[in-house]
Amino acid sequence: MTTEKLGHLPGARGTHNTRLVSHECRVVVYNPRFSQSWLEKSLSGRIYDSPRFFYALAALLLIAGALSQLRISIPTRPIGSVDEIAALKDREDLNVIFVLIDTLRADRLGSYGYERDTTPLIDELGRSGIRFAETHAQSSWTKTSMASLWTGLFPPRTGVLRYDDAVPPKATMPAEIFREAGYATAGIFRNGWVGANFGFNQGFETYVKPQKREVKEGFEKHVPGAATVPGTDSEVTLAALEFVRNNAHQKFLLYLHYMDAHQYAYEAEFAQLDYGSTISDSYDRAIRWTDANIDQLVAELEDLDLMKKTILVIASDHGEAFREHGIEGHAQDLHIEALRVPLIINLPFRIDGGLTVEPVTRNVDIWPTILDMVGLPPLPSTDGISLIPMIQAAAEGSSTEELESFAFLDLGWGQRNSDFQPLAALQHEGRKVMVELAEPEETLMAFDVDADPGERKNLKGGRPDWIEPLQAKMAEHSEAETAIGSLQIELDEMYRAQLEALGYVVK
Repeated sequence: MTTEKLGHLPGARGTHNTRLVSHECRVVVYNPRFSQSWLEKSLSGRIYDSPRFFYALAALLLIAGALSQLRISIPTRPIGSVDEIAALKDREDLNVIFVLIDTLRADRLGSYGYERDTTPLIDELGRSGIRFAETHAQSSWTKTSMASLWTGLFPPRTGVLRYDDAVPPKATMPAEIFREAGYATAGIFRNGWVGANFGFNQGFETYVKPQKREVKEGFEKHVPGAATVPGTDSEVTLAALEFVRNNAHQKFLLYLHYMDAHQYAYEAEFAQLDYGSTISDSYDRAIRWTDANIDQLVAELEDLDLMKKTILVIASDHGEAFREHGIEGHAQDLHIEALRVPLIINLPFRIDGGLTVEPVTRNVDIWPTILDMVGLPPLPSTDGISLIPMIQAAAEGSSTEELESFAFLDLGWGQRNSDFQPLAALQHEGRKVMVELAEPEETLMAFDVDADPGERKNLKGGRPDWIEPLQAKMAEHSEAETAIGSLQIELDEMYRAQLEALGYVVK
């Protein structure tokens, strides 16, 4: 483990802060949980850094605001119901913000049962929106997982399985559908595996890595290797705030890909959280820091009165292992800790008490669902489905048929001269099989996940009668032909070095 000191960043707005607006000025009431407000940051390096000056200025502005008909801006969305989802298709003012938190396993969120308060903002979104209790990624490696997420296709049908594979132009991406429908489209990312050279920019008018900003001492990164990705997630947040402000007058699709949880990275204030000193504790601090970044975005949406016309999605590409099955990290197997991810959809209205969808869902279902919600054409020939019927069933208390959860990983994805080493997994109706396809009998694992959710007891030896049908279905998915063709690109040395900084090795 290495620790890199990169500088001190401003803290994020707390969920319960008050925002006061008076014509041309805004006062953010300081929250002692964090070290600086955004107003302080804009004045940093001047004599105004003095806390006394800040509070005096706040008091003066409050007085001035009262004299000019100051109003308290506490925007709230109206209360609605699941039945109102159908009416979203008729609206012409809807925005979609898709927040992808890289390497976020579901069981580290409070709303998914974690005892630590790692995600107060995300939990709040879940309490007023739709939370999917058991969502699975389609791979434990970012590029393969994200190709499936964006296209709605299982990994073999995308063909994006190795370090040099790219999403080909033939693929239809959600951003293309949104752009054709008149949306402004932008993607802001820090993970090189979703770079434009791998085809993930299709349909985005703007698709950028945010500019690295100079930071002060205090930002920490804890990663299992010597190299790190430059910058911090605050750069994604600042770029997102700028985009939202500049496009508040029109409908837009905004994709944000946060990266600091992947690197166990966080602003110095979060080092003070009483979590402990293990690498797992650092991961939790990074999640809390990411949540604070998203809180800043939500605050801006509230100030601009955009929450009433925005669908906000929180998702992840894969989870993270902490030696539950002998490994640390991800992109090495397909056990549940590497696949189970959060999925929360926050609507332009509040669902009182929130709604939880309990059955298994998949990342391939995300964009079929969102496109259905906003009334846009579907992705072609997807393996994913719209989850709206499942949402309605959950609201009515009725049951739905459980979906097959398929995942795939080429174990040689980062090695130039390695043979194809496919690992596949299929879960259905509370049972799961996982196998290296080149040696199926030797590597077979079988789990009763209803009784053994942590996948600790391999039932291969007892040979229960459900193994063979699951294996057959898994083989069917694994051997499927690509639906969008294939495309390989040549990585230059600089780009390979950037990817290796993520902790990946392209040999």
